[in-house]
This record gives sequence, structure tokens and C-alpha cells, in this order.
Amino acid sequence: MPPPTINTNATVQQSAREEQASEITETTAFLRVRIGQEETHYGGDLVDGARILRLFGDLVTEITIRTDGDEGLLSQYSDLRFTAPVKPGDYIEARGRLVRQTRLRRVVELQAHKVLSARPGAGESAAAVLDAAQLVCTATATTVVPYRRTDTATALNTIAEET
Repeated sequence: MPPPTINTNATVQQSAREEQASEITETTAFLRVRIGQEETHYGGDLVDGARILRLFGDLVTEITIRTDGDEGLLSQYSDLRFTAPVKPGDYIEARGRLVRQTRLRRVVELQAHKVLSARPGAGESAAAVLDAAQLVCTATATTVVPYRRTDTATALNTIAEET
């Protein structure tokens, strides 16, 4: 009976995928902002959802700069859900986490939570720290990064210039 063959190439590929996956989970971005009175858009002092999407866009941009050295182009949001109202005086924490990348695309999971809430009934400038952050929006964003061809001659010249 012949000895079993071991596919070392598959082991190396699996190891590379695991390494890439661990790098992806570590690429995150975070913002905390106060929503101002000037951002009221609807009756009842409601802020439009586009304000949260601008935060998400900034997070995706930061992540693509960190991973690719380029802002990239946001191509789509999916699984977008608004779950609670946002009002002026609220403090919003938004977080993004890179969950998948291909040669040209980056997929980022996004969440926004209200952590401080305005309390206009208690006074014009009254606010409260929430016991638990309140989820206000979630989404998944896909961004496209530029395709960069590696020109061996250019790469060699760059290395020579750096030394």
C-alpha cells in the first residue's frame, strides 16, 4: 500500500487564508459625533438617515485608506436598517469593520449606536448617558479600490531610489 500523499500546497493556501482573515478582522474604524440642531430635517426634531450614512461613508473611506492607501469608491449599501430615531443633541458612535476583501472590493459591516440622548423636556441643554447604547442603524457597505498593475521595471526603480 503506497504512503498517503500530503498536499502541502493546500495547507499553505489554507494558512494564507486564515492569516488574511485574521488581518481583516483587525481592520476597524470608529467615530463619535454630536448631532447638532442644524441637522434637524423632519417634524418632531428628527434627523434624516442620510446623516448616519455620511458617517458610514467616512468609516468605509478610513478603512480603505488603511488597507489600500486609497479612498476607494463606495459602490453600494446592503442590509440597511434604521432601528431608532436620532434627534439633535444625541451622541452617535459609529463603527465599521472590514469583513471581506477581494482583489478590487472591500466589504465593511457598519453599526451606529446612540450613547447619549438629548432630553429637551428636562431643559434646553439637558442630556442623559444611556445605560445601554441604543442601535440606530446597521448596514453593509461595498467599496471598490483601484486596480494597480505591478510594473516590474517601475518597482525595481522605486526600490533602487529608496536605497
